[in-house]
Amino acid sequence: MGQDPSQLREELEQTRARVGEEVDALSYKTDVGARMTDYVSEKKDAVTSKLSGAKDVATKPIPDRAQLRRVRYTAERNPLGLAVGAAGVGFAIGLLLPATRMESEKLGPAGDKVGEVAREGWEHGKQVAQETAQGAMEAAKESTGRHGDELSSSLQERLPAGQEQPEQSGSAQTPDKRPAAG
Repeated sequence: MGQDPSQLREELEQTRARVGEEVDALSYKTDVGARMTDYVSEKKDAVTSKLSGAKDVATKPIPDRAQLRRVRYTAERNPLGLAVGAAGVGFAIGLLLPATRMESEKLGPAGDKVGEVAREGWEHGKQVAQETAQGAMEAAKESTGRHGDELSSSLQERLPAGQEQPEQSGSAQTPDKRPAAG
C-alpha cells in the first residue's frame, strides 16, 4: 500500500496499454469477415505472384543444344564459378522467402542490415555477371568472324585458278535462271 503515486500511474498506463492490445486482438479474432478478407487477399496475392513468375518462365525461349553445350563447357572449365553462382542463387532465394517469427526475434535489426547488404551485393554481382557475359559474347562474335574470314581465304587458296568461291547466301543464281533484263 505504500507505493509511490507516480509508480502506480505508470503501472496503470502499462496495464491499460496491454489490455487495449488484447482487446484489439480479441476483436480481430471475433471479426470473421475481416479475417476472411485478409486471408483471401493474402492467398490472391500469392497466386498472382506465382502465376506471374510462371508466365515469365514460360515466355522465355528454350535454349538450343549449342547453348546448353556452351553452358556445360563453361561449367566444366570453371567449377568454382559455378559453385559461387549456385551459392549466390541459393542466398537470393533465401532472401526472397519470408522471414520467420524466430528469425525476426533472434536477428532483429542485424538481420535487416544483413539483408540490405546482401541485396546490394546481389545487385552488384548481377551487374558484374551481365558485363562479363556481354564481354564474352563480343569476344565470341569477334572470334567467329575472324575464323570465318580465315576459312574463306583458305578456301580461295585451294580452289583451282579461275574458279570463284560459291556464295554462301541462298540468293546465288545460276546463269540460266537469271531474270530477264528489261
